[in-house]
Amino acid sequence: MQRARTAARDNAVSDRTTLAVRNLFDWTDDDWNTVVDGGGADKVLIDPPREGRSPWRGRWRRPGNVRRVVYVSCNPATLARDCAVMVHEVDGRWRAAGVLNMFPHTSHVESIAVLEPGAA
Repeated sequence: MQRARTAARDNAVSDRTTLAVRNLFDWTDDDWNTVVDGGGADKVLIDPPREGRSPWRGRWRRPGNVRRVVYVSCNPATLARDCAVMVHEVDGRWRAAGVLNMFPHTSHVESIAVLEPGAA
């Protein structure tokens, strides 16, 4: 969280940036209402464990103010599965995707997708 605050400050956006961290496995509709709808969040970063966001299914039916979702995963297969579900749940669109080889000499990669809810 401290790195995110530092990045916001260094990029001169800290005055209009609010950061919140939640555990996807403990996420509830109340969290969604408080952080996203009530908190006015327009961008969401999801970085689930290797198995993906399965415990969080269904939460994108009400995207509220969210204009962009960035999904980071160490498992490209679960990223593709979960993003497909999110796109269909909110009539959204994939905007970009990529893979970063952050672990040379291993088979592990980080994959990233950018989605826009309601952009279809």
